[in-house]
Amino acid sequence: MRPATLLSAFLLALATPAAAAPPPPARGTVALTFDDLPELALVEDQDYADALTTALLAGLRRHHYPATGFVVGGKLEERVPARQSAILQQWLDAGMELGNHTFSHESPREIGAAAYIADIAHDDAVLRTLLAPRGLKPRWFRHPYLETGTTAAARRAIDTWLRRHGYRVAPVTIVPSDYEFAEPYDAALARHDDVHARALRRAWLSYLQRSIVWYRQAAHALFGRDIAHVLLLHATRLNADTVDDLAAILERNRLKVVPLSRAMRDPAYRTPDTYVGKDGLDWLSRWELTLKKPLPWDEFREPSARIQAEYARVDKDAETTPLTLEQSAPPAAEEEPAPAP
Repeated sequence: MRPATLLSAFLLALATPAAAAPPPPARGTVALTFDDLPELALVEDQDYADALTTALLAGLRRHHYPATGFVVGGKLEERVPARQSAILQQWLDAGMELGNHTFSHESPREIGAAAYIADIAHDDAVLRTLLAPRGLKPRWFRHPYLETGTTAAARRAIDTWLRRHGYRVAPVTIVPSDYEFAEPYDAALARHDDVHARALRRAWLSYLQRSIVWYRQAAHALFGRDIAHVLLLHATRLNADTVDDLAAILERNRLKVVPLSRAMRDPAYRTPDTYVGKDGLDWLSRWELTLKKPLPWDEFREPSARIQAEYARVDKDAETTPLTLEQSAPPAAEEEPAPAP
């Protein structure tokens, strides 16, 4: 190549823009909510519950994250009741808000609307006793399993009771199924299997990243924009051990943590939810039915089959007797790399 041609090629290269990097995600907001308080742990040990609570709350406060925890009142009667109650005091001392998650965590599909309302009322009494010395009242309700009523009449009765008693239903728009990773993680720690525990942490964080990306895309499909999201998590040792990783993922996705009350100001939450049925659906799925706009389900991924199988082996709420902690499942496979934000 002649010198003039070399120079021309060099100048052309300078003038040709490099392949553009994918644009960063738009800035958004998310509210953190934690179900099944005082805690969710496979290990039935009060010291374990106390330690994960202390670590989780310390992590949330370290990052200045507000959160709302949803209380299952019947759990205050487990193990050491005074210490279970003390866990909820820790949440309040940390500046977090507590909401109603029913007393027994029963499904309205299983027990019917009347018994379900009674269960909500039972939990309401527990919460009001807990909050009254601080001058507080419960204002948020989270349906167990996200089931809101199997018939129009049942749902209307439940909604009417909640409204008359000052409750607002706390929707969910990001559901990363953390419990499917958390109980196997508890089991791995109980076996002192640190290698498997690290693999589960990596799998969980990869799936969390994937979930955040998908649910934000789904919101765009419905509203043509990002919305203020509500993330459903649980008070587990896994989440306690990965608070800093959660913060890094939220930062990478340019999501600012806000109180639930602020997230609920988004106009998206005025969208009618007309779903009636036996399934527990997140609110994007409900709005998909209302707005008759399809979500990108072809791109949605459940936790890997291996994670689901391991969870089924140790699930303490399964109808079959779960295996003992010593009967360990094979190590979980790594999740596929999460899509770039």
